[in-house]
Order: sequence, then structure tokens, then C-alpha cells
Amino acid sequence: MQSLNPDPKAHYTSVYGALKKIIRTEGFWRPLRGLNVMMMGAGPAHALYFACYENMKRTLNAVFHHQGNSHLANVVKQRLQMYDSPHRSALSCIRTVWGTEGLGAFYRSYTTQLTMNIPFQSIHFITYEFLQEQFNPYRGYNPQSHIISGGLAGALAAAATTPLDVCKTLLNTQENMALNLANVSGRLSGMANAFRTVYQLNGLPGYFKGVQARVIYQMPSTAISWSVYEFFKYFLTKHKLENRTPY
Repeated sequence: MQSLNPDPKAHYTSVYGALKKIIRTEGFWRPLRGLNVMMMGAGPAHALYFACYENMKRTLNAVFHHQGNSHLANVVKQRLQMYDSPHRSALSCIRTVWGTEGLGAFYRSYTTQLTMNIPFQSIHFITYEFLQEQFNPYRGYNPQSHIISGGLAGALAAAATTPLDVCKTLLNTQENMALNLANVSGRLSGMANAFRTVYQLNGLPGYFKGVQARVIYQMPSTAISWSVYEFFKYFLTKHKLENRTPY
């Protein structure tokens, strides 16, 4: 849905319409392409950002006395998901991209990824903490509040950062038809160039292509992420307390 100049056969007008058309024309399992690469990147990414989250929250609470994407995985996932993708597997995609575009292709959207992740995670964590204060002021283990807060936080952050995600997708996929229409010779690089190309081809609405799909994707993703995180935090803390030697 974020394609700037899609093939007529891959022109989608809604999330449901896109899913229905993809399954009908490309097979039932087509929407799951890139899943294995996404899982490989998600594990270490979530482990790191939740570790950083806990550490920074503890540090900032002490300071203020307050009593709250693997780049390779992203590139490969998006290339596998493009309409009529020539890549049949993650490994073949990595080999082809490495051989034809070099190692730099996996980091072409690095600055865009950073620029997107900073506001996304800022909005995401701030909103989650705010909603927890409203729904769960005593900060106990409350699955319902974690799911609702996580889902709403992810939805807001996803909608606000969609323009950056559109630019990241363009940099990762290097759509030939879109680049030809924009008179871009060679490979597109840099966030500023991506922003100009998106505006040149689709104007302001182009920055919000696929916003519904992005929000629908992020809501359950962040809801599950936070609920699993809070469960294991509760479980491990409780287990540690139960096994503490009494004095």
C-alpha cells in the first residue's frame, strides 16, 4: 500500500481489499512472506530496547526523583513483500542485494530508520506510561491495562511516524517505476531525497500511504509486546522474591 507507483495488478484501495486481492492472486501464504526474517530481527531488537527502557527509566527516576529494527531484516522483509518480488527466499534476497548493490544497500535507510525510531519510541513509551498512570496507577500486574495501553500507544506512534515509514520503504525497496517517474538515476539515498521523491510523485497524501495498515499492524504488535514484557517482568520478579533467602 506504500508503493508510490504500484503495478496496476497491485493497486489496493483498502486494507481488507489488499489482503483479499493478495490471497486471491498470489496465494494464501503470500501475506506471510518475510515472517522468518522479521522474527530474527524482532528478538534481539525487543530484548535491547526493553533493557534500555528499564535502565533509562531507573536512571531518570533517580535523577528527577520521580515516583516512569535490524536494518538487514527490514530491507530483506520489504523486498520479499513487494509485488512480483523476484526473491524466493530470505537467503537468495540477501545474496542478490549484496551482489548487485553491495553492503551499503542494507543501510541505505539507516538515517531514516533512526529518525523514525526516535519519535516513534518517544511517543510510544510516553503514551504507554501516561495511560498506565490512568488505568493502572499502582503499577501492579494488570493484563487488561497493559494490552489497552500498549495498543493505543502503538497506534498513536504509528500514525504520527507514517511519513517517515513511507520514505524508509522507498529507500529499502528502490522501486524502479517510481524512481523512473521521478527522474532519479541510479539508486535513491538519503532521507531528504526520499522526502522530495515522495512529494514529487504523490504530494502530501503520499506521506500517509498505508497509514491504516500501519496502525492496524502496530496496535496488536505493541499490545502483545507490552503484555508479554509485563508478564515476564511480574513472573521473574515474583519468582525472585519467593526464592530469596529469609533473614
